[in-house]
Amino acid sequence: MGLKTSDSAPEPTAAELAGVSSNFLTTKLSWLANWGRANSLWPMPFGTACCAIEFMATAAGRFDLARFGMERMSFSPRQADVLICAGRLPFKLAPIIRRIWDQMPQPKWSISMGACASTGGIFDNYAMVQGIDTIIPVDVYVPGCPPRPEQLLYAIILLQKKIENERGSFKRTANLA
Repeated sequence: MGLKTSDSAPEPTAAELAGVSSNFLTTKLSWLANWGRANSLWPMPFGTACCAIEFMATAAGRFDLARFGMERMSFSPRQADVLICAGRLPFKLAPIIRRIWDQMPQPKWSISMGACASTGGIFDNYAMVQGIDTIIPVDVYVPGCPPRPEQLLYAIILLQKKIENERGSFKRTANLA
């Protein structure tokens, strides 16, 4: 038995005709950048009440926030890209959270965790901000009093999907001053 040989060469593919090897993977640079941003978020926790305890439980081993690329908590606004406001916000802290938001580099996102951070919750009085969206723009709201860690994980997944679907970088700049 001998080897069969073909007199004709195999047909070249369209990529080979264009001079591109079939070993290359091509994609949009914006998609690649958004994928990298979505899977390596550096959160900055801003916990003021009982929601902060649930946030700490989310970062612990049972719920493992690290599997979403968020294992590095940043306590410096200049090194964070996600602000997670967990709990009620008194008017005395409103300028502080606004300053922290302004110090964060673009692109940046925020999560409002809990009923108090989202709407003021049961604290409908003169001392509490009735929703942090009056101070900073909010990307994802997490309902609950306090919300379970699973709800925060779902909000992070929603934020990752939102980041992956963004069209361009530096799309949103908030000028609420």
